[in-house]
Amino acid sequence: MSKTVLIIEDNDDNMELISFIMKKNGYLVLKAMRGEQGVAMAIEHRPDFIILDIQLPDIDGLEVARRIRASEANGRIPIIAMTSFAMLGDRELLLTAGCNAYIEKPIDVSLVIQQIREAIGESV
Repeated sequence: MSKTVLIIEDNDDNMELISFIMKKNGYLVLKAMRGEQGVAMAIEHRPDFIILDIQLPDIDGLEVARRIRASEANGRIPIIAMTSFAMLGDRELLLTAGCNAYIEKPIDVSLVIQQIREAIGESV
């Protein structure tokens, strides 16, 4: 059975690229373009893992991660922050908010699936 990923990303190009990579590697893809929608979908669908942009138009990814962690959506769902939000100390901020891993944008298409698999504990 394929694993399901919820991608929370407001940029159309990034959403399409990440979705394509995930589908090409056998994952089922759910998409949310806003933070609130992503939280609701995480609770409703209980994906196997989440790829989360930090800069979203309604609530930021840090708040999304906190709300998912505090919800009934299984607080153990791996959340991978994927963002260009890469200032000193941001990684710690993201991990404290509940993210399990952090991948910087722009993503390296040749490496990203390996980075995701490591983050969710799949063998590479």
